[in-house]
Amino acid sequence: MTTPPSPTRLVVLRGNSASGKSSVAAGLRERYGRGIALVSQDVLRREVLRERDMPGGVNIGLIDLTVRHALDHGFHTVLEGILYVAHYGDMLTRLVADYSGRSHCFYLDVPFEETLARHATKPIADEVGAAELRSWYRPLDLLPGGVETVVPADSSLAATIDQVMRVSGLGAPAEAPSGSS
Repeated sequence: MTTPPSPTRLVVLRGNSASGKSSVAAGLRERYGRGIALVSQDVLRREVLRERDMPGGVNIGLIDLTVRHALDHGFHTVLEGILYVAHYGDMLTRLVADYSGRSHCFYLDVPFEETLARHATKPIADEVGAAELRSWYRPLDLLPGGVETVVPADSSLAATIDQVMRVSGLGAPAEAPSGSS
């Protein structure tokens, strides 16, 4: 008799630009191995659709469908992005409420000054300036109901990955979903 695969997990990583969301998501996948789908707001919104971030944007539904599809097919799923509450809050709330497995939401809280310092190390630093970053910045833009664990700026990348893995139950790799190699 084979052991059934462990139930999938939904992990949502939110925070301002340069808060470390993408790095944490990549670290989770690296530590866990196969079986984690990474859904990036930037990839779906900017690269796939080339859409501006706005209320009612097409990317909101695409993100929702992509996350649900990955979960339905046995992948732990990490959704990461700025995901403003004003634009994405309803979708995120429904996604977490509809998902019968374990969901864990994290908000990476980085002050604006640290956002600027981290942004300066990115390849797009010459294209996006401080004024644009300031216009995007939302301090503690938390989902309603206290569903997010707030991770402070002084948490190292390794410590944040450890925390997300521990809290979400991703501490041990699962078998890859069927059909993957």
